[in-house]
Amino acid sequence: MIDPDHPKISIAGQCELLGLARSSYYYETAEDVSEDLALMRLLDEQYLRAPFFGIRKMTEWLRRQGYLINHKRVERLMRQMGLQAIYPKKRLSENDAAHRKYPYLLAGLSIDRPNQVWCTDITYVRMARSFLYLVAIMDWFSRYVLSWMLSESLEGDFCREALKIALRRYEEPEIFNSDQGSQFTCEDFTDLLEARAIQVSMDGRGRVYDNVFIERLWRTVKYEEIYLRDYQDREEAEDRLRRYFQFYNRERYHQALDYATPEEVYQGRRVAA
Repeated sequence: MIDPDHPKISIAGQCELLGLARSSYYYETAEDVSEDLALMRLLDEQYLRAPFFGIRKMTEWLRRQGYLINHKRVERLMRQMGLQAIYPKKRLSENDAAHRKYPYLLAGLSIDRPNQVWCTDITYVRMARSFLYLVAIMDWFSRYVLSWMLSESLEGDFCREALKIALRRYEEPEIFNSDQGSQFTCEDFTDLLEARAIQVSMDGRGRVYDNVFIERLWRTVKYEEIYLRDYQDREEAEDRLRRYFQFYNRERYHQALDYATPEEVYQGRRVAA
């Protein structure tokens, strides 16, 4: 009876009209939460397969999997996961109109050496009973994952901490590329880059291929690690992802790197084709 998207009456106002305590509206049973998580897992996997599916198509797809579900619930879950229906890319970081936006600097640029360009993005990580968000910072040329971090929320602190770790451990890049999400456009983040004279580059809104290599990283991590597990808690997720990123950097051969590993190319021990 309550419409959370009502244009004129707030949820609190609707609860008052119905004589319903607002806490009752927000209460979710363990069964509700469990089904939401199951649906979010399916949405995550289907989004990788068909990123062009919007809310209506996702709703129809879930119905064909046997779920009696309406589009409003799908919309809520996709918003919670950070999946945007319009663009074929995960937009876990929401745009903030008050933050400064920077131009995209990589168009037509020949990227031919490590630490020329770093890039970053955020993705959703499923667990057995909840979920997390994962940010990674990667060297564009070598595909080497410089740092990563998990968070239970989309507040920007974990992104800044991942950047600080990468800047402490490695030679600073010439350009740093991200999307236009608030985690990356806020002054606390961009000031870390500008203080070191690192050029800030940002994807054009809705441009699929502006940050293509880290998008490919997410697909690889999910199919080779996350989808094969049901992490029981954050500690297990961190442990398993730590092992995976070590494997990814040091042992996983990349055809695009002439079958070298990201670490070999980043350290200059092998030259990418």
